[in-house]
Amino acid sequence: MECADTKCPVHGSLKTHGYRIEGVVVSDKLKTTVIVEHRYTTFLKKYQRSLRKNSRIPAHSPPCMEAHLGDRVEISGTRRLSKTKSFVVTKVLNKAKATV
Repeated sequence: MECADTKCPVHGSLKTHGYRIEGVVVSDKLKTTVIVEHRYTTFLKKYQRSLRKNSRIPAHSPPCMEAHLGDRVEISGTRRLSKTKSFVVTKVLNKAKATV
């Protein structure tokens, strides 16, 4: 399915660079934006322990990707698209199971 979105990395003219991050869509309430939660661990040298963290990243979701709540997606860095968005959804890795 082709889309007419100019900010689509596949069908439009948007170039991606830098980070490629995998995460889960935790919010899809906005029209063309999804919030992706990325979980990672960091090591605290002082206490010799690992710490689990997460970050919530707003990303542009082109209509052809159809990223919805619970989907596992890959996002890539791009130029600044708005005040908060600097990432775009490039791939939907796993669709969420439909609940009735």
